[in-house]
Amino acid sequence: MSETNLPANLATNGGLPATYEAAKRALAECQRIDECKDWADKAAALASYARQAQDRSLLDLAQRIQLRATRRYGELLKQVPRGDEATRYGQEGAHQPVITRTQAAKDAGISPHQARQALRVASVPADEFEDELGSDRPPTVTALAARGTISRVPAPVPPPAPASPAKVADATAMLCQFAAFCGTCDPVSIASAPGVDADILRGQVATIDQWLDRFVTNLPSEQAAA
Repeated sequence: MSETNLPANLATNGGLPATYEAAKRALAECQRIDECKDWADKAAALASYARQAQDRSLLDLAQRIQLRATRRYGELLKQVPRGDEATRYGQEGAHQPVITRTQAAKDAGISPHQARQALRVASVPADEFEDELGSDRPPTVTALAARGTISRVPAPVPPPAPASPAKVADATAMLCQFAAFCGTCDPVSIASAPGVDADILRGQVATIDQWLDRFVTNLPSEQAAA
């Protein structure tokens, strides 16, 4: 009998733990996308057999494992930058290309449709996810993925208190100094210089970029300033 038509007594031999709690623990520790995808595939095969055998308890077990595996590789995919994020700061000179989310999914044997579903399942809040899996009839991956597309209105965030005049003066001085530096130094020559720690600098640039985005979008308009 093929692995896509597994009987109940071969669940453990096919790579799935004998108990659901064991599956939860193993998946929580899983750090590789392809391993999680393999779990999801085996659970899907077990669910298919359970439907044919009309074994409801086995079907529920298989769907719960499939959902946990799908959510886990969705969580891991979220840690990989999208193509636009991976190339935002450029890959000049001898820098190695950054692995994108699309490439990571492809390397793990995940189709674009499966990747979208996994990312959506991973977007379901943890309490909702656990409630769904704990229900008498756990949902399918497709049904739970639809929950991950629901727009949720974030709680209002109160505006921060205005900074002190000293902080404003410090920020103005640093921005003026950095602007003068940018006007006289070529960024490509610095990025490609020997001894540059690309990982540290890329993280610093990401922090600065986020700060500047928030800063410039909250500056008063020219009319308001006047």
